[in-house]
Amino acid sequence: MRRQGRGQGQRQGQGQGQGQGRSASPHGTPHGGKRQVELTVERIGGRGDGLATLDGRPVFVPQTVPGDRVRVRVEGERAGGLAAEVLELIEPGPERVEAPCGLFGRCGGCALQHLDDTSYARLKRGQVATALSRAGLGDVPVGEVLRTAPATRRRATFAAKRAGGRVVLGFNERQSAWIVDVADCLVVAPAILAVLEPLRAVLDAVLADGPPLDVSVTALDGGLDVLVTGGAEPGLAAREAWAAFADAADLGRLSWRAQERSPVEPLAHRRPLAARFGAVAVPVPPGVFLQPSAEGEAALVAAALAALEGCGHVVDLFAGAGTFTFPLALASRVHAVEGDEAAFGALAAAARGVPAVSAQRRDLFRDPLTAAELHRFDGLLFDPPRAGAAAQAAEIAGSRVPVVVGVSCNPGTFARDARTLVDGGYALEAVTPVDQFLWSSHVELVAVFRK
Repeated sequence: MRRQGRGQGQRQGQGQGQGQGRSASPHGTPHGGKRQVELTVERIGGRGDGLATLDGRPVFVPQTVPGDRVRVRVEGERAGGLAAEVLELIEPGPERVEAPCGLFGRCGGCALQHLDDTSYARLKRGQVATALSRAGLGDVPVGEVLRTAPATRRRATFAAKRAGGRVVLGFNERQSAWIVDVADCLVVAPAILAVLEPLRAVLDAVLADGPPLDVSVTALDGGLDVLVTGGAEPGLAAREAWAAFADAADLGRLSWRAQERSPVEPLAHRRPLAARFGAVAVPVPPGVFLQPSAEGEAALVAAALAALEGCGHVVDLFAGAGTFTFPLALASRVHAVEGDEAAFGALAAAARGVPAVSAQRRDLFRDPLTAAELHRFDGLLFDPPRAGAAAQAAEIAGSRVPVVVGVSCNPGTFARDARTLVDGGYALEAVTPVDQFLWSSHVELVAVFRK
């Protein structure tokens, strides 16, 4: 069985390939100065690429699954191994399925649509188990993956650029600045997809030739929140066009900023918007972090509430705008700590109406709560960014807090921090993977520690 494949750029990956590489000739076949070889893919790496071995080195082969036999062109060095472009799928592996999206292989949003459902779930769970094992925690039970459904992503960031006299709006190709034009997506919520065509029209009216800009769309209580990042500062005509777009698309709010850390300027604010956490509607600023789906958030919150049940005084570290704070406050006093100015502002404003919640702004990377400060709490939750919470974990490890819940979007940094807590006397009881980033190589988790 022979199939023609088109190799694409790949995300940066980590991991050691274990497959057996087989050259098309003893030295491979040169092609434009680059070597062609046949390889058999043995496993999928941490970033979603297939991994094989050539001359004792790992080879990253995009859009492949274990058992695929492929002819590839070796493109060069990558992450301690070799990057390859697929030229031909010679024989498919048993775990391969037809990708449901016609843009798969070009669009960089999904990496694993070609993997059968059972293998996909096993891979996500395995990412967590492998990270724990590397930290010497391989005996910790890892639960089955809690999975969200397609079309539930409530936030998405699109790239836009005027090219060749027309506007291209969509997602970047994998490992590339090229933008794949998108009109539909199996992952994103329908309410967000519905705004793409009117968005494309206003971009066609206001967007000049130049670097791409980003358009983030978030579905909140009250409607869609659209934040444009980049491009020239809108003049009067552009502001009028943007305001007309907000009306026509029935947006809740539309804003612009020059770059990610720049001040946000309102272009249209048609009604109040909020994120609902537990019983509290938190008015959130443009661009504030939210869990990618309501369903995934609910799974994480439910696990945290179950673990912290009976705790009278809980500290919520890296609290954001209150994702866990306000649900926990239904049964406990909660002290919420957050360093980001915008997120803390939203959290503190909402906390003024909830007597059980106190809020503190503090950079937990540079100034973590000390073990002595933590002694007064009988429950703790920490939900850091992808970099993890190395400094804060060291303080937690030295504390007397009896129950700790960890939430993470990066199994690797979580495992590092978990090792710190275990070395400090905590028992890591269980870890549950949560898949909110459907068909991507990312996985989240929630874990319970006790001392």
